[in-house]
Amino acid sequence: MTERPQGYLPQDRPPLGAMVSLGFQHVLTMFPATVLVAILTGFDVTVTLFASGLATVIALLGSGMRIPMYYGSSFSYIAAIRNVTFPAGATATTPALISLAQVGIIGTAVVNVIAGFVVRSIGKARLDRVLPPVVTGSVAIVIGIALGKVALDMATGACCGGANSAWWTVAMVTLLATIVFSVYLRGRGLIGMLPVLLGAIVGYLMALVFYPGLVNFKPVGAALWFAVPNFSWPAFADPKAWATIFAIAPIAIATIPESTAHLYQISLYIDRVAQEIGRKKLEIKKLIGLNLVLDGAGDGVNGLLGGCAGTNYGENNSLMVITRNYSAPVLVAAGVIAMLLAFVGKLGAVVGTLPTAVTGGLAIYLFGVIGLQGVALMMAEGVDFFDPRQLAVASTILIVGIGGAAFPGGNIPIWGWQLPSIATSAVVGILLNLIFLIFPPERYAPAARMGEMRVTSK
Repeated sequence: MTERPQGYLPQDRPPLGAMVSLGFQHVLTMFPATVLVAILTGFDVTVTLFASGLATVIALLGSGMRIPMYYGSSFSYIAAIRNVTFPAGATATTPALISLAQVGIIGTAVVNVIAGFVVRSIGKARLDRVLPPVVTGSVAIVIGIALGKVALDMATGACCGGANSAWWTVAMVTLLATIVFSVYLRGRGLIGMLPVLLGAIVGYLMALVFYPGLVNFKPVGAALWFAVPNFSWPAFADPKAWATIFAIAPIAIATIPESTAHLYQISLYIDRVAQEIGRKKLEIKKLIGLNLVLDGAGDGVNGLLGGCAGTNYGENNSLMVITRNYSAPVLVAAGVIAMLLAFVGKLGAVVGTLPTAVTGGLAIYLFGVIGLQGVALMMAEGVDFFDPRQLAVASTILIVGIGGAAFPGGNIPIWGWQLPSIATSAVVGILLNLIFLIFPPERYAPAARMGEMRVTSK
């Protein structure tokens, strides 16, 4: 009798029944975050679901089934996309604004693909000089903290003209439940990986029982069981197309280190399983350039169809670590299942009944976590904040990005232009870092003086 394998490597194909069940588990894992991003940005839920599945399948095939990743919507893009889909004062978006935002998402695809080819040709070390942790980490902080007002507007109802105690109560219950689940269920298998979904369910039930006026089921009754997702084409001809690209595309700067970290982490675990079951290490971490190109391909799919900008998902990586299942065919099955679910019209309608107060409660926690991930990145990379150069880059990015978000629409009025705050902060940080690379302070000040500057800054 053949001994049951202790894990599946990327090219392993489990039996059909196992492939379907394991694939559905991946869909369940990515679903809460991917759908929540669609809700927060105003994108169609079913289109986003379909695009995530298709992007995953294309990426897997593009990697020759070597990189087992699921591609879902990224929280990093929420602020920049909302500034397009919800202009200052708007409480709802329009198809025209969604199509305009799609142009910016195409721009992120181009940035990721270019970064991928650059890494393949010059290596990651050189790319890190242009995009050091102090830049990517600071931009991540800006992305999260700049969304703070958005989160509170949704939690209080200020965003929708319905501000009252009911909204805030439901939001706070949702927030508390999500925090409790994320802290006390950690490490408890699949359920420990779903704190956002569980928190949303608690908030939803709270609204249904105590504040039923916050939930509207009429769209569910009107929705069809089978419906083609409302795909849309990017508005390349819109006069604001180039401005939108500049507003959204630079955010890819923050997702590049995230995507790279996911690849390195999953590579480590895959090689560990391979070693334990007596097979050759795969070392997929060497495919970092290809991984970024596939990220770009995924955003290209989203931009063309009407889905949210995304990245490969750490949640699904964690699921693979827990189950020791790194099978690429299983992830293909997950992508196909996600695409099929997108044609269930009532699914999107049910998701649409989630009260804004609930998403506001979730957003308070999630947006804060995005910002702190930037802090964690800089801590892990040993960014020296006693170095005047690092201080200059980080402080400028933070003030331009967070301060600029306070302007209407998150756009800073400079020289007659309306510059998107987050993208502008990223570009300013990159330019400052380039200045220090081209004109290194060590060339103009004795080493002793540089040391004195650091001591003084302490």
